[in-house]
Amino acid sequence: MEVFLAVIALLVMIIISNLLNRFVPLVPIPLIQIGLGMMAAIFPLGLHLRLEPELFFILFIAPLLFNDGKMTPRDELWKLRVPILLLALGLVFVTVFIVGYFIHWMIPSIPLPAAFALAAILSPTDAVAVGSLAGRIHLPKKIMRLLEGEALMNDASGLVAFKFAIAAMVTGVFSLGHAIVNFFLVAVGGLVCGAVVAFLIIRMRLFIRRWGMEDATFHMLLQILTPFVTYFIAEELKVSGILAVVAAGIIHAIERDYMEFSTAKMKVVAASTWSFILFILNGLVFLLLGLQIPDVIHVIYVDTAFSNILVFGYIVAVSLMLVFLRFVWVYLFLKKTDFTSSLLTALSGVRGAVTLAGAFSIPYMLLDGSPFPQRSLIIFIAAGVILFTLLTASLLLPLLAKRDDGVGEENIQLQEHEAKIQLIKAAISSVKEEMTDENRAAAHSVISDYKKLMKLGAALGYNDSWFGPDYREMENEARMIGLQAEREALAQLLAKGEISPEAEFQAQQMLNEMELAITNRVRLRLPVPIALMKRIWAKWVKNQKTKSGSSAEMLRKAKVQTSRAAIDAIQQRITDKNRTAAETVIAHYQAIIDRLCRNQIQPHKLELFHKQKREIMFKALQVERNEVQLMFEQGDISRELAGSLRKFINYMESTSLEEEPI
Repeated sequence: MEVFLAVIALLVMIIISNLLNRFVPLVPIPLIQIGLGMMAAIFPLGLHLRLEPELFFILFIAPLLFNDGKMTPRDELWKLRVPILLLALGLVFVTVFIVGYFIHWMIPSIPLPAAFALAAILSPTDAVAVGSLAGRIHLPKKIMRLLEGEALMNDASGLVAFKFAIAAMVTGVFSLGHAIVNFFLVAVGGLVCGAVVAFLIIRMRLFIRRWGMEDATFHMLLQILTPFVTYFIAEELKVSGILAVVAAGIIHAIERDYMEFSTAKMKVVAASTWSFILFILNGLVFLLLGLQIPDVIHVIYVDTAFSNILVFGYIVAVSLMLVFLRFVWVYLFLKKTDFTSSLLTALSGVRGAVTLAGAFSIPYMLLDGSPFPQRSLIIFIAAGVILFTLLTASLLLPLLAKRDDGVGEENIQLQEHEAKIQLIKAAISSVKEEMTDENRAAAHSVISDYKKLMKLGAALGYNDSWFGPDYREMENEARMIGLQAEREALAQLLAKGEISPEAEFQAQQMLNEMELAITNRVRLRLPVPIALMKRIWAKWVKNQKTKSGSSAEMLRKAKVQTSRAAIDAIQQRITDKNRTAAETVIAHYQAIIDRLCRNQIQPHKLELFHKQKREIMFKALQVERNEVQLMFEQGDISRELAGSLRKFINYMESTSLEEEPI
């Protein structure tokens, strides 16, 4: 029961951290989550979870790196292969050697092998922390790709160096030649093991599909198990489990791109499932990190053998040494790298949970039974460096990235324009894959709507920002003109006796609802409640139709006439400035007229048509949301642009809800 309550508490803190980040966007989510974890551990009856390094690596690091291997563009990684290897291999070993000697010189009570172990565990950067910072800080794309590629590789090199250093400390025996040979065997073996396991799992999935099992949930479960199985097998074979899951992720990405194994439904399920898993795992990683820090601090704080001020000085000195060494390495050995880019890359070398998990894996005893020297101090320094690098990156990177960011307003709008085109193309592609003989007409209608939207974007141009505030204001004005014309037309129909008072009242209620939707800006932010309101209203109207067929027919004829009146009124108010927005509203009214006229001919088929169209449209919108998340995770768009694109999708969703059949 205690474990269950602890898990629930952690999940609640993930929700709280994301809510706080909305109100305080300047503070990165990792820092908020570390802070919440520390508070949960400090409070009376606080939460205490022991960090098991082996379990942590297989449960958290394996799936996170597997996903990174899938999502990181392989062509860009290949172009940056030399800088990535220089950072992931060269810099790691240089860090172990130089920083290790520096730590031993500064703190003589830490033996040289133990100092090498601390330097090794401090060498890997944290891809999760860097990714969370990049969405807010707008790091240049090339630097972000370099950091992603480095993070995929340097965990393995750092941990292998760490294991050799610990072995040398525990046993007192070390052979440089043996260590070099063993490292390459472990690294290459991990890559080969991951590729083979991934290939076998993919072949198994293909074999299962030939049996007729197309269930997306079943195949998704196999994919989720892949990183855990791969890591476990690699570690049992004494090769790098981390490199194995990275290789498995890359093989799955190749399968996704070239083999066309996944159907549209599988792609949607996979994207949604992995988005949820990564959201949970990323949060848990930093919450667990925060939970460990108070206990680590307490051990050093109460130990009279250490001066607290001096220990904090050690943390600052080691952190600055890491940043300085990283800057010099990047500036000297990476071609075409200027001072600012080198500084950005150096400060982006944030340490994370891998560092602390490795530090906790340090044994308590040496081979002769004596305590491992300064184990608590080593763990404390590791935790302090993590916090120092996170805080430094959070404070300094926004200033440097902003200064280096030469992107003008026009280029930002162009990027938004191109991103919206990409979303529409992804939606159209998903609709085509969902198309069957039964829903072909509805699918073609959705594709036609998307193509009209694309033409609208071309007509507006990227400087007008599709559905931006100015455009929405002009469209809402045109809609209000149409509503007023509809009310006047209803009054005339009632005066002529062409519509009953009951039918006129129902029509006025519908117009009131539309006006409320137009004037209420909250509607764009809360599409789900509006969708529910629409369904309730549609159900009420359907009940009215069941009770009185003549009343329903009056409503249909009245809506056709009021829509034509609205079109005439809007056309009289068209100017060069509002032409595109006005024509969009006119097209909306014309679609209503066409639909109601068809409704007179084949009502049952039309109801099925609209049901199919709604289902296809909502699936396409989900594909668009997944595409936004993918672009954000890959660093192609900023957090602000991702938010703008989500509002764009919400607007399309609310517009489609307005076109419910009467």
